[in-house]
Amino acid sequence: MVALRYSVLAALALRVVSVFAAEGDSPLADDAGSPPQVELNAEVVATFPEADDIFGVKLVNGRPTKAVIDVTNNEDEPILVAFMGGQLMNPKDLGEHANPMSAVVRNLTTVRYEASVPAGEKASLPYSFVLDMQPQDVRLQLVAVVSNAANQIFQVGVYDQTVSIVEAPTSILDPQIIFLYLVLSAAFAGTCYFVYKTYIEALFPQAKRGSGAGAGGKGPKKGRVAVAEKEPLSGGEGSATGTDKGYDESWIPSDHLNRPAARRVKSGASSKSKTKTAE
Repeated sequence: MVALRYSVLAALALRVVSVFAAEGDSPLADDAGSPPQVELNAEVVATFPEADDIFGVKLVNGRPTKAVIDVTNNEDEPILVAFMGGQLMNPKDLGEHANPMSAVVRNLTTVRYEASVPAGEKASLPYSFVLDMQPQDVRLQLVAVVSNAANQIFQVGVYDQTVSIVEAPTSILDPQIIFLYLVLSAAFAGTCYFVYKTYIEALFPQAKRGSGAGAGGKGPKKGRVAVAEKEPLSGGEGSATGTDKGYDESWIPSDHLNRPAARRVKSGASSKSKTKTAE
């Protein structure tokens, strides 16, 4: 029953904070006819070890933003951290007559802890959330709901500063980028192959191979060697002997045509004739 009561009270406290955060002061601070306000002697601070740099806190879209909530209990009794929540608000001033809810851009995840921090001790609690928004500057507010040993509920401001929402940096080694490159390359190769087969190949027909080629592909190919046909001689350029010698013999003197053939003399016969002559 005690845990259920803490849950209900913590939820109501977060509702009050989300409605009146834009006005700065909560109506609970108006102490007209109310008992004296009790303060919680504890420090609750949020840090962003992975998102903080020299230019401020960067909230990357699509990636979990991890915060570390450091709770220091300076009370004489243990305290209980019940809930942690927050919201993103418009950093611009909307005017005095504007609806306070119009300043809220988005509510963040509410995490239930029920973590007890002993007196004089310090505890660290994790808190994370994921965003998917347009890059812009927003005001980040984190609020913790804490109760003391007297079952008094306190809303403690943990973080209230302007942060930047940015896109995740792209890398060539990103698996999504590599897969995109592969898909685009395959689509480009398929388009080029289709254009080549449809249009370019029809403009350059390949020569057909002859049917009489050998098994090794060394046989003569049809149309490979062009046989030059001899042109017939015109007029009186025909051959006089009836055989095609490539020239006209009628223009050649007869003594050149009927030249006597030289006789070959054997070496034995020539030596005998020389011997007879010597005798």
